[in-house]
Amino acid sequence: MTAGAGADGPRGWRAAAQEALYGPDGFYRRSGAGPAGHFRTSVHASPLFAGAVARLLCRVDEALGRPAELDFVDMAAGRGELATGVLAALPADVAARTRAYAVELAGRPAGLDHRIEWRTEPPAGITGLLFANEWLDNVPVDVAEVDPAGVPRTVLVREDGTERLGEPVAGAEAAWLARWWPLGDEEGLRAEVGLPRDRSWAAAAGTVARGLAVAVDYAHTAAARPPFGTLAAFRDGRETTPVPDGSCDITAHVALDACAEACALPGTRLLAQREALNALGVSGARPPLALASTDPAGYVRALAGAGEAAELTASGGLGDFGWLVQPVGIGDVLGG
Repeated sequence: MTAGAGADGPRGWRAAAQEALYGPDGFYRRSGAGPAGHFRTSVHASPLFAGAVARLLCRVDEALGRPAELDFVDMAAGRGELATGVLAALPADVAARTRAYAVELAGRPAGLDHRIEWRTEPPAGITGLLFANEWLDNVPVDVAEVDPAGVPRTVLVREDGTERLGEPVAGAEAAWLARWWPLGDEEGLRAEVGLPRDRSWAAAAGTVARGLAVAVDYAHTAAARPPFGTLAAFRDGRETTPVPDGSCDITAHVALDACAEACALPGTRLLAQREALNALGVSGARPPLALASTDPAGYVRALAGAGEAAELTASGGLGDFGWLVQPVGIGDVLGG
């Protein structure tokens, strides 16, 4: 049986996860609370994140010379939470010129701001900001594992999560492993073959005619690939065993350095979320204690904001997320 086997038999993780996540009854096509009911992203952690993205959009706007129409594209929009927050945080003059797009396979949620256009693909010729928060980790990929003879083979999986090894990794996938995640010959070493993500990111970033493309995700680079991969799943807010039956989110960290090279652009930067958010004015610093006596209510609000900012920038947590920042026809808007 090969990686292309049917749904009734073992197949590669890419095909299995594609069906489980995005098939007719897939995890991401269901109505209800959406991804927020199963895992917590930076968008859900604090409105400070949407505020920071709004400030980034304003910087892009200035770099573009304040065009008559400014695009904001929210990739993998969930239920439109980020697009909604960004519009709410924008200055009135910028909001009036902003065309907001939410890109998502699930249907448009009821009550969403009428200014947000709901699409299954990003528009072409974007002038503004394309922002992909925790999208690429859900682009399905195959998993490779080294067999007893030292040969990387495609991992096949059944709907109940049972795995076995298939054919040796070959072709473009083998070339990707050799370039970005060489496994060596020790039995049991695993890797996620990120080629589909490279291609997906190149296609998405390629829709930006002028402005900025940003991908934010769990990430690793060639200097520190995890030896046994990162395949994981989440259900009802808890990590669970990856099972491609549509009942859980299936995810794996992203080789953002490979994505960057797949869409090589001048001025490309890879940085940690804490660096990016600090550059956008999000700081976990406590407010001055003197404020507690002069403005007690203001001190409490500032203290709560500092706590939320600390979560967004924390080491070992959201602050370790990677930001891939790629300008198109503009200069650096993050500084540093």
